[in-house]
Amino acid sequence: MTGFAASDAAYAVVLGSALGVGICLLISLAPRWGAPTLARRIAPYIRDVTGPQGLDVGSSRLLGNLAWSALAPGRWVRWAAGDDILTRRLHRAGWSIDGSTFRGRQLGWAIAGLGAGGLLVVLLVLVGRGSPALGLLPPVAAVAAALGYDARLSRASRARATRIEEELPTILEFLALCLSAGEGILDSLRRVSDIGAGELTAELRGVVVAVGTGSPLSESLTRMAAGLEIPALSRAVDQIAAALERGAPLAHVLQAQASDAREDAKRSLIERAGRKEIYMLFPVKQES
Repeated sequence: MTGFAASDAAYAVVLGSALGVGICLLISLAPRWGAPTLARRIAPYIRDVTGPQGLDVGSSRLLGNLAWSALAPGRWVRWAAGDDILTRRLHRAGWSIDGSTFRGRQLGWAIAGLGAGGLLVVLLVLVGRGSPALGLLPPVAAVAAALGYDARLSRASRARATRIEEELPTILEFLALCLSAGEGILDSLRRVSDIGAGELTAELRGVVVAVGTGSPLSESLTRMAAGLEIPALSRAVDQIAAALERGAPLAHVLQAQASDAREDAKRSLIERAGRKEIYMLFPVKQES
């Protein structure tokens, strides 16, 4: 009788989950949920400030905000939206979302992990391998999913920081070349941001936009370096800001910083090779 009761409960969970998913899909088709947001309606009129593509107000961000604001208390929403550390991590990773959206998506991942854990428990009960210890599987899966999404952000942040460090010497040399040709520092930054297509050029494009809206160049560069938290970039920005204040020749300063950045890249490569020397012992298959 116990086996039949467990099987009936498992079938009830499966059918109830299917009913809940169907109701959510029907609600998502309602006109109120599908209406464009205020940010999307005004985005075409402020593109001179936000960029040629307008604001990033996609449906995933809207659903993340709805999920987080609907399921979390208001004080946690305010805490998530004002988390400076999380905001810096998102900016360093290049994710165009805010803290509340990230928490909403993280909550969605936790709910998905909870559902996957519950589904696995149901399947194990249906095949006759159920046990009381399986009750811990759904919450453990939910926590693992939430931590996995946070680890994804950390991995994206480290990867983007590595790409910026690799691009830094080339960008500095290009800026030095433009300055040697007679252009000003702002015109050089604008030229590099228009021609380049990397991560650092995107950050410089934001600096050019900030200067165009009235911010000082030194302050914009310092804000960019503080948001990325990359030592080589911070040193280069500090030297540029000092040269602008003292009237020193920027071309020589940028060339020296480019040489230092290349030396740092070589040293970092040697350190990575030293940490992974065991992997270097594996033979590499050569194609004939």
